[in-house]
Amino acid sequence: MLRFLNRCSRGRRAWLLLAFTALALELVALYFQHVMLLKPCVLCIYQRCALWGVFAAGLVGAIAPSTLLRYPAIILWIYSSYEGLRLAWKHTDILLHPSPFNTCDFFVSFPAWLPLDKWLPAVFNATGDCSERQWSFLTLEMPQWLLGIFAAYLLIAVFVLISQAFRPKRRDLFGR
Repeated sequence: MLRFLNRCSRGRRAWLLLAFTALALELVALYFQHVMLLKPCVLCIYQRCALWGVFAAGLVGAIAPSTLLRYPAIILWIYSSYEGLRLAWKHTDILLHPSPFNTCDFFVSFPAWLPLDKWLPAVFNATGDCSERQWSFLTLEMPQWLLGIFAAYLLIAVFVLISQAFRPKRRDLFGR
């Protein structure tokens, strides 16, 4: 399995699939916001940013997957997945254990050099409350679904990183 993951990480299709899945999740989030009129909270916006990080990792990896450029892509993938998982965990905790002491911020806080909420308010402006239950599917709330999604991203990314130590067989490199 690790040799297979190594071989996949050296091909462009796997990286584009990673970018496509993250983009699809971003489009679903925008559908929920603008069509279903759900209000994203601060943690929702931060989780979107983590998804954009996974998307960027997919694009960086797709540029030249057979070179060393795949290593920064893997690191970005792991970091973004970990941050998304951490944020989804926090959001799930706030949602399942409401408390006046367990809340999120009222406004997003982006760096002054990257004010995404000012540049693209339709995507990065938070108008909702983190403890408000707005949507569920199969008894799971949206942060719980994202918890599973980011955990899967992180697990696969760690396996891909580990697989880099296992060289593909010579016949795998030449497609025989």
